[in-house]
Amino acid sequence: MAAPKAANQKVDAEAPVDKKKGKKVEKKVEDENFNYIVRMANTDIDGMKHVVIGLQSIKGVGKRVAQIVAKQSGVDPAVKIGSLDDDTVMKLEEGVLKYVEYAPAWAINRQNDYETGDDMHLLGNDLDIIQGDDINRMRMMRSYRGIRHEGNHKVRGQRTKSNGRKGLACGVQKKN
Repeated sequence: MAAPKAANQKVDAEAPVDKKKGKKVEKKVEDENFNYIVRMANTDIDGMKHVVIGLQSIKGVGKRVAQIVAKQSGVDPAVKIGSLDDDTVMKLEEGVLKYVEYAPAWAINRQNDYETGDDMHLLGNDLDIIQGDDINRMRMMRSYRGIRHEGNHKVRGQRTKSNGRKGLACGVQKKN
């Protein structure tokens, strides 16, 4: 049985305890200029995330694109995105929006656009809209891929006999 604590002894209940060492750990408190939400390219980014991880929350920006943008903008990828000042955030956003200008052609997500013939790197809702338009165009011209999209089947040549089953139950049925 544990002995009761003395009345004059204070216990800090809020301080977390490191389980390995058994010592209390002080919480890191951010300064008053810290932004917990950063708005960039029509996306809200958690300010507690590092730059590369935070940029990946923008639809159309993956790990490699985020690393290239951070390097191009001259920002340390390990720093939290909420601790950056407004000028640096604007520089990062400009780097994301103008990624197509300095990226190699193979690293762009929309090469040789169907309508314009330009190389583009789509972000956010534009990516969903253009992708839907491409699928609808394939359906309208009755291409093989369009027909497969219509029937909700595998489009890229995957196996269908033993995988991707949905709907009715497979296997041996019990005799009634």
